[in-house]
Amino acid sequence: MDRYKKLEECLGYRFKDIELLTEALTHKSYKQNKNNERLEFLGDAVLDLIVGEYLFNKFPDVCEGELSKLRASIVNEKGFEKVAKHINLGEYISLSIAEENNKGREKASILSNAFEALIGEIYLECGLETAKKISLKLILEVFPKIDLESIFRDYKTTLQEITQATVGETPKYIVESSSGPDHQKEFIIVVQIDDKIIARAKGKSKKIAQQEAARLAIGVLEKESN
Repeated sequence: MDRYKKLEECLGYRFKDIELLTEALTHKSYKQNKNNERLEFLGDAVLDLIVGEYLFNKFPDVCEGELSKLRASIVNEKGFEKVAKHINLGEYISLSIAEENNKGREKASILSNAFEALIGEIYLECGLETAKKISLKLILEVFPKIDLESIFRDYKTTLQEITQATVGETPKYIVESSSGPDHQKEFIIVVQIDDKIIARAKGKSKKIAQQEAARLAIGVLEKESN
């Protein structure tokens, strides 16, 4: 239990089932009978509900489409990687030597999956209310300002950070077409990286369409990296 003392302090929670906790923090590369994939599946669903309910109550006048964008900006690999790093979750994960040498403790996918599995474990131990209390505490510490403006701004910033780190260039946003009268214009924007179109999106302004294209492009790049 001493191994998890700092983690428990960060969470404000004392684990009851150490075997289940070990499973939650065991990556598939470790070659044990059990790994964290099943708990990750459960935790993903739990976090989807928790964040969805939080946003539903916080923004009573925001439509379903915008709520979905807000949730997607948090409930994703990049978002949960930040939460995992916030509690130093990487140091508790069991990895194979090969994955360890490959800097597995710093990989977004491994950190994100471990956080989801951890919340799945807490949910099984103590139920939804405890999982919600812990999850929201951590998420709000990492994302202190959750609103449409800051989330929109973050999509383009996040995509630029990813592309500069991977291909050394800034994404290009190109207006593919526009239609409708001046007071009801609709724009279609493509985002291009390394001369390749990565995503396409439409919006009632260039800014909205660019942000949506950036969000979709982040999803595409995350899938490719996995």
